[in-house]
Amino acid sequence: MVLQSIILGIIQGVTEFLPISSTAHLVVVPWLFGWSGEINTLTFDIALHLGTLIALVVCFYKDWINLFVINRRLLFLIIIASLPAGLVGFALNDFVELHLREPSIICLSLILIGIVMLYSERKNRHKPIEVMCFFDACFIGIFQALAIIPGVSRSGITISAGLLRGYEREASARFSFMLSTPIIAGATMLHTLKFVRNKSSYDTEIFLLGLSVAFIAGLIAIKFLLGFLKKYPLNIFVYYRFLLSAVIITMIWMRG
Repeated sequence: MVLQSIILGIIQGVTEFLPISSTAHLVVVPWLFGWSGEINTLTFDIALHLGTLIALVVCFYKDWINLFVINRRLLFLIIIASLPAGLVGFALNDFVELHLREPSIICLSLILIGIVMLYSERKNRHKPIEVMCFFDACFIGIFQALAIIPGVSRSGITISAGLLRGYEREASARFSFMLSTPIIAGATMLHTLKFVRNKSSYDTEIFLLGLSVAFIAGLIAIKFLLGFLKKYPLNIFVYYRFLLSAVIITMIWMRG
């Protein structure tokens, strides 16, 4: 189980920030290999998300200080853009956990959002994040709410929304990461409360190991993506999404 925890920690850290959907991988990988037990629980997923949340804070703490001290206008826009995802998550979280964490739904999401990502790359992009307006923040925030569906990818959908509104690729990614911080924090707090109330017993060392690995992998993934998007489009991630969906379809067919 130690090796599985490390593998899933790496997967979470990388896929939370690359536009290929962390939830899809955390559901599909145990499903593909038949893993069960504590590492195949939503509670373990939340521990991994806490690791990536810490990575976000470490990478962007200077940006957050700047938002609170100087650029309060952008802070206000981030708060506004966070509301749709927060409301949808609060209202539909239990429904998603019970009914949407299925390989077939993940497969469909991977394909559809991949198409959206390809289309967004066709738009003219020139605006920096500093000129973001209220409408654009709401537009991106509404798109982020779709990330509650497994397979969508929070970074994929919000970066694409930024591109559709004409923002530079790196600016879209940076805003996406800033925007994801309060949402991941809120989701982590919500599930932590559920965990405490259920008083379930888990292997703390396994959880801390996965969290630590997710943190380190998350730091690397953030730095990589910000540098990558300065030069290259999202296409390579779209092709990966299509490949993963093909693998899922094949496995569903073989097991059916």
